[in-house]
Amino acid sequence: MTNISKPDVRPANPNFSSGPCAKRPGWSLEALAHAPLGRSHRAKVGKTKLQYAIDLTREVLQVPADWRIGIVPASDTGAVEMALWSLLGERGVDMVAWESFGAGWVTDVIKQLKLADVRRFEADYGRLPDLSQIDFDRDVVFTWNGTTSGVRVPDAGFIPADRKGLTICDATSAAFAQRLDFAKLDVVTFSWQKVLGGEGGHGMLILSPRAVERLESYAPSWPLPKIFRMTKGGKLIEGLFKGETINTPSMLAVEDYIDALEWAKSAGGLDGLIARADANFAALDAYVQKSGWLANLAVDPATRSNTSVCLSIVDPEIAALDADTQGAFAKGVASLLDKEGVAFDIGAYRDAPPGLRIWTGATVETADIEALGPWLDWAFAAQKAGLKAAA
Repeated sequence: MTNISKPDVRPANPNFSSGPCAKRPGWSLEALAHAPLGRSHRAKVGKTKLQYAIDLTREVLQVPADWRIGIVPASDTGAVEMALWSLLGERGVDMVAWESFGAGWVTDVIKQLKLADVRRFEADYGRLPDLSQIDFDRDVVFTWNGTTSGVRVPDAGFIPADRKGLTICDATSAAFAQRLDFAKLDVVTFSWQKVLGGEGGHGMLILSPRAVERLESYAPSWPLPKIFRMTKGGKLIEGLFKGETINTPSMLAVEDYIDALEWAKSAGGLDGLIARADANFAALDAYVQKSGWLANLAVDPATRSNTSVCLSIVDPEIAALDADTQGAFAKGVASLLDKEGVAFDIGAYRDAPPGLRIWTGATVETADIEALGPWLDWAFAAQKAGLKAAA
């Protein structure tokens, strides 16, 4: 293993985790110097910061003026759960899933909410379900980008404009890297620690006018915890979407999110962020196509994520091994790169097929993706040599 030469160039930033993701280029703790620490989030300074974060989100993400944007607890998970528990039950729901997080929402709706009228549309890792089978007269819950499978919907063309149900979209690894069609989306959720590399713990909940109408006209039959309640007396609590958060936010994390949004503006706004992610994916994909031992888990090129790129090891000798040995091999490759300080946290998600997962979102530099390729080859060769030596 030690006889295999190591590449000369290392990625300047080895952080390729799919969440929390790399901080924006040039980030340092000095960026948070103006955080109002030790102050109430309900004081004028706190409310001003929270409203500014909402306003910047609207500007950079290009959210329509009449869509509400709220900062909510518990990251993207909290935002999705708020939507599921507050909005579902008025009509039947179609649940769409093709990886672990989408499957989690299916489980919650069936086993926790225990809704009677639920249809499931699911696909194996690497593929999308048949989206033409979805009935949009019903409510529909889906992820835009499957973080643990690397499969995304190419666009919102499968959603009709004249739908009767609501569309609830978990967009946490798509927001700020893929163009979301808000006219087709009634609920959009994401978290700060994904494409913009912010700190974890806070989620964003974006509601269309149709979603607000549902909240004000329908009350679920089950009790709602305080942390999920968005209405009072049958009316939307507007303050929640003006920086008056349900619970206490971290003003340090808020400052970091603001810093990331301001960087996003300087990087060309949404178009610039998408271009950066696309360039990163293109660089990684070019390497994968030449590698001979890696392949995209996403079968259809049109559905391949430009953020959470999931890769399978297709070298014939490794692919012929049993699943457990393949998994151990892939973990070994990731471990070697971690020990070298070249790439951190690039193993496949625990519920996904064996392989690697490399984040290519906007805060990653293309030069680091290009420098990573030879190191992937080195780690693969070293791991394979070790496997043969142990045989």
